[in-house]
Amino acid sequence: MPLQAMGTLFVVATPIGNLADLSPRARSVLAEVAVVAAEDTRHTGMMLKHFGIDKPLISVHEHNEATRVAQVLERLRAGDSVALVSDAGTPLISDPGFDIVRAAIEQGTRVIPLPGPCAAIAALSVAGLPTDRFVFEGFLPAKAGPRRDRLAAMSHDSRTLIFYEAPHRLDDTLSDVAATLGERRVAVAREMTKQFECVYYGTTSALALRAQQDKDMKRGELVIIVAGAEEKSQALSDADTVLRILLADLAPAQAAKLAARLTGAKREDLYQRAVALSEQKR
Repeated sequence: MPLQAMGTLFVVATPIGNLADLSPRARSVLAEVAVVAAEDTRHTGMMLKHFGIDKPLISVHEHNEATRVAQVLERLRAGDSVALVSDAGTPLISDPGFDIVRAAIEQGTRVIPLPGPCAAIAALSVAGLPTDRFVFEGFLPAKAGPRRDRLAAMSHDSRTLIFYEAPHRLDDTLSDVAATLGERRVAVAREMTKQFECVYYGTTSALALRAQQDKDMKRGELVIIVAGAEEKSQALSDADTVLRILLADLAPAQAAKLAARLTGAKREDLYQRAVALSEQKR
């Protein structure tokens, strides 16, 4: 089917808390499309009502997206334009929508982004940490073992690290960040753009302790920003691999001694790392 005969898929960023952040362009598109594909139709319905917009809604969330693809593509092929939105922020960024966007592209549909709010970028902009190079990791694994493994895999990454986290896991996640990545600068942004917006600044250990004591810190939507690793010698970077192998059979002190001989890194540094790696395995 020719491109001009199809509708357009608009990927529309919506407010992450403050409704005033919905752009005039987004309001115009939401008012003009034939249908809105929304993560939560009730939530989006209230937002549209606030702006005086009345549109048919299709639910597209993590549990039904695969079955909704055909329905949305059919509307697009029929010439209807569709707006894809999530509950808050930019769709697809730790939210549903990827399957629909990819399928729309494959069938030749024009896909247009309407940029706007994103919690990760908003938090990064006020974190006071380097912004020239960063990596967004979304949500870390919920279970401790896989979470520590994921963090360990990033331990030598010099880019600023960005994570989303659920309030009830903040204590454990910050503790794992401190144990796995060591002492670094960290910012925890809570409820960005909302009434009780707050950004906590400190070090990994200090914020891990505060999260255990401050109930308010564990309320609402959270973004964790962690400073990247300092640039280290290749020898020290390779040492983790050596330590993991040695720790399978040796105590941390013995593993550090042998790893120092093999890599040329300082024994004292390797011992501290060996202890951290041993704790992760428990």
